[in-house]
Amino acid sequence: MATEKQARITLRMMEQFIAVAEELHFHRAAQRLNMSQPPLTHAIRKLEEDLGVTLIERGNRVLGLTPAGEMFVREARETLRQAEKTLIATVDVAEGRTGVLRLGYVGSALYGRLPDVIREFRASHPQVRLELREATTASQIAALRDGMLDIGILIPPLENAEDVVKTRFDQDRLCMALPEDHPLSQRSNLTLADLAAEPFILWPMDEGRSFHLQVIRLCASAGFVPMITQEAHGMHAVLSLVSVGGGVSVVPQSMSGFRGDQISYHPLFGTEPEFELVLGHRHLSPCARAFLDCAQTKPEGVAKPAVCGKHPNESEQDRMNFL
Repeated sequence: MATEKQARITLRMMEQFIAVAEELHFHRAAQRLNMSQPPLTHAIRKLEEDLGVTLIERGNRVLGLTPAGEMFVREARETLRQAEKTLIATVDVAEGRTGVLRLGYVGSALYGRLPDVIREFRASHPQVRLELREATTASQIAALRDGMLDIGILIPPLENAEDVVKTRFDQDRLCMALPEDHPLSQRSNLTLADLAAEPFILWPMDEGRSFHLQVIRLCASAGFVPMITQEAHGMHAVLSLVSVGGGVSVVPQSMSGFRGDQISYHPLFGTEPEFELVLGHRHLSPCARAFLDCAQTKPEGVAKPAVCGKHPNESEQDRMNFL
């Protein structure tokens, strides 16, 4: 068990002993430490006294280290290395260079700015572990409140979420999605009114109320109430059902490359189909703050929605590679 004197041994004492052990000469060690020799000699004597062991073999000069001294210098070097690592790690966490960032996102965010922002953040913060979770806006808000997410990419307006801080992130618009072999899929001038008699696939209102109501309003403006025959959680699930002939849907236009060989996408014109995506958070950790700063470095770089059809610049696999 360590005595009270042993517990007082400091990193400075270890640094002084390492210098003496490596130089095997008190004067040279003192010069290396930018101090005079008498205080160094006294410090090493006190170190031995506090430990209760002899560390240095002495004659008219330093002859070498005792076995205890050899052990002490090895452990002292390791202790100083660990102390330096501790200091660096502490500063890295405080400045957001290390840590864990839990990021939620709606499915359509994969097809806009998000992959590029993720790649940039990973390049600039390689020591941050990024945990990604696709979820609906409602699920993300609940996770932000429960402390399970640090930042969410959400679709406003957000109901009963005054405690969530919002920052504009991206923009998109809605389009129509039909099975590729649907009789209407080849129409070049397809309108939403043409889908009045078709079965619709949407997502539950409680998982994305504003988005759900936007589709309902668009259909009402086209003169009908959509016949919702299936609901699916998440936009990828909705489109997967469309691809196998389960019905038609209204989805983010940015996703118009998803299963493009099985789904026919058609634009909706006007300003009503437009919507925004925002970054939402409640309490920012240092690495979450770093991500937010990274996402806002190009405020004018909000992605322009792709035209309906295949994405012109990257494949589906390319967009998923950032995961």
